[in-house]
Amino acid sequence: MSASRRSGATDEIGPDGPQGSGSGADGPQGSGSGSGAGQDPGSGGPGGTRGPDLLAALLDGMDAALCAFDADGVITHWNREAERILGWSAAEAVGRRGLAGWAVRAADAEEVEGRLLSAMHAPGRQVHEFALLTKDGGRVLVRTQSAAVRGPDGKPAGVYCAFSEVHAQIDLERSIALSEALFEDASWGVVLVDVDLRPAVVNGHAARALGSGRTSLLGRPLGELLATGVEELESAFTHVLAEGAPPAPAEIWVTVRTPEGERRRCWRSGFLRLASPLAEEPVPLGVGWLFQDVTEAKQGEQEAALLRFRANQLHRAARAAAECEDPAEAATVHLDFALAGFADHALIDRVAGGPLADGTGAAASGPVRLVRVAETPAGTPGPSRFGGRAGLPARYAPGHPALQCVERAGSVRAGAGSIPAEQARAWALSRQWPEDSVHALCAVLRSRGRTLGVVTFLRGPGRTQFARTDSSYAEDVAVRIATALDLSEATGAG
Repeated sequence: MSASRRSGATDEIGPDGPQGSGSGADGPQGSGSGSGAGQDPGSGGPGGTRGPDLLAALLDGMDAALCAFDADGVITHWNREAERILGWSAAEAVGRRGLAGWAVRAADAEEVEGRLLSAMHAPGRQVHEFALLTKDGGRVLVRTQSAAVRGPDGKPAGVYCAFSEVHAQIDLERSIALSEALFEDASWGVVLVDVDLRPAVVNGHAARALGSGRTSLLGRPLGELLATGVEELESAFTHVLAEGAPPAPAEIWVTVRTPEGERRRCWRSGFLRLASPLAEEPVPLGVGWLFQDVTEAKQGEQEAALLRFRANQLHRAARAAAECEDPAEAATVHLDFALAGFADHALIDRVAGGPLADGTGAAASGPVRLVRVAETPAGTPGPSRFGGRAGLPARYAPGHPALQCVERAGSVRAGAGSIPAEQARAWALSRQWPEDSVHALCAVLRSRGRTLGVVTFLRGPGRTQFARTDSSYAEDVAVRIATALDLSEATGAG
């Protein structure tokens, strides 16, 4: 095809694709990528850019391959992506009538061209799949979208056809389908966080986990949604934006603010850096955050690990106590082994005047008095000391947790609550406990149907309050201490 044949009047791109409005009555006319020799050099877009040059740049910059036919089936446009896929240049393609013998097998040409040109008289776009020939003789399966090109009078003047390799189109559709599925039906939380570390897109699962609606979460700082764990999450987002995704998921404990109150949760989180595929250099768009609630599993693991540790401590304590000649020393051995990971301080009080024989723990005459016989050192770490405060009765006020423990013959928990440090110190000292104590657990010492006394475990402000599972462990330790003290009394060693 000569240069004059490929030259034409101004070409435009309208809503339905390239539109020809030049002198050729048969439809769109132009160069392989939309240039024309007859265009006024000064016409076109801003700054004097020529219309055909702008059209050529637009067509060649498209990610999809594009070709256009006039009403007679002559190719009028052929962009660089079409050249890349099939190998035929614009100079070789523009001006050919149809695709037979070069871009389509002769046997298939009639069907393929008929399906493409039928778009001139059909509303909207038509989608087809068929095989095209490459310049080197190979075949490539493409998916096409074709639509009519209207002339100035509104009548069909040709057809434009955008096509891409099927596998590339399928990859795109899979990516879109995956994205939609993640944000609609995923059974784990998915959040897209922008570079300002604020949620930009949230799926339904994540919205429920964060205790809010999908739209109400967008653009809000994480600090408004989480009471704790915000620093860890924002640090992870910042790291991903700067360095990329971490090699493994991270387990992050957070406290979620909800209308029902705060909830402590553990989220196993994965992070992905999102970058724009359109930029020459990677431009971060934000972070993809995927998480799953593993609170129950983690709590189960922690409880199992705690039970194993405590069972091991009881076993070690029993073996160490078996080597003690003095039963009273064996009692302090059990006390010291119990402290590891359980409490900060512990003390043993025995009932003054001898064990209480009845099952309720009530004294036969007068109030119960307790004598401090062993305690852990309040200053420097070391083993518990037996002997306490020279056998003098402890100045416990009525209603003291240790006295309640004896009277009930069962465990008693107590705590200072959320009060200022000075008040907490006064609370502990008034109960004859070390001044840094804020949580207490008293377990009764019973042996041979008698109440021997009380063992008290104390925790400082850096620990959580005692739970029911802690009471069970304290009672196991109390049984062993009571047995040792009863043996000490029976042998006269205590």
